[in-house]
Amino acid sequence: MKHFDHSTDKPHRRYNPLAGEWVLVSPNRTKRPWQGKVESHLSDARPPYDPGCYLCPGNERANGARNPKYSGTYVFDNDFSALLPDIEINVPNEHPLIKHEDVRGVSRVLCFSPRHDLTLPLMDREDILGVIDRWAEETSELGKKYRWVQVFENKGEIMGCSNPHPHCQIWASSALPNEPSKENVHQRSYWRKHNKPLLRDYLRFEKKHGERLLLENDAWSVVVPFWAVWPFETLLLPRRHVLRFPDLSGSERSALAEILKNLLTKYDNLFNISFPYTMGWHGAPFGMKDASHWQLHAHFYPPLLRSATVKKFMVGYEMLSEPQRDITAEQAADRLKQVPDIHYTIAGKRS
Repeated sequence: MKHFDHSTDKPHRRYNPLAGEWVLVSPNRTKRPWQGKVESHLSDARPPYDPGCYLCPGNERANGARNPKYSGTYVFDNDFSALLPDIEINVPNEHPLIKHEDVRGVSRVLCFSPRHDLTLPLMDREDILGVIDRWAEETSELGKKYRWVQVFENKGEIMGCSNPHPHCQIWASSALPNEPSKENVHQRSYWRKHNKPLLRDYLRFEKKHGERLLLENDAWSVVVPFWAVWPFETLLLPRRHVLRFPDLSGSERSALAEILKNLLTKYDNLFNISFPYTMGWHGAPFGMKDASHWQLHAHFYPPLLRSATVKKFMVGYEMLSEPQRDITAEQAADRLKQVPDIHYTIAGKRS
């Protein structure tokens, strides 16, 4: 049987079985000259403590509340929460095409560290493990009341992050949002046909072929997915069948801290900057009678394409037809494999 030619520079479409959607891949477009905006590269240097930062220990936040002088992670309800726990609209739908429904929830902020200047790849593994444990605790607590718990990080101003102090957010809602809803449908469909979790089967395939497999340790694997949309998109997967974040064992959490540090160091080293991305964890929704078809995983969606200043935008064809990318997943994986494993800010001090 003839295998797909991954070296092709011809336009083709790739199917995403997790979302049931297609992406147009046009590697021939990388040959075109770039005549768009080129921004000046700004230094990401920050002090360990910023008296004007509303996330630093002891500082006053936007709503007048004051942070404690925390020494590890710190979680609080967002001062401008997108979800509220006690809200009801109770207005009937006036037309079949004009639908609405009540949604209840909570939005929390999790500061990774008291240090204003330490992103995850620059933190010690033990401190990253503290963040992971907090992800599990918050997910477990909120999952007792809400159907969906979304842990996500928007890193960098380019991704809409309003405060540079390293942090993530945790939103819990009574409704199942669009993206996990699609993943639920397609993972269940695959389970019914093959009696195996879709993402576990996919990881077996990637481990066998290897070209998109980026990082691996005893408990986790990172791949550039075959169907990736964003230039250097990655998918982080446990090697064991795990439904939800709180189900991870102590050794799996330690291994996760290790592989997260390695992956995010590679991202930073790609263009020698604090690499922007949106990251989010997807696990089985709470309250399901049978969630065997689910596999816990994290998506990383970085926007940078050619350099620290050239971004990928979703416009035109992407907004009106389907996503399109200019480099193949294999090319992206190869680029990431070639960058050093030692963070560029540390490597510079050693030389």
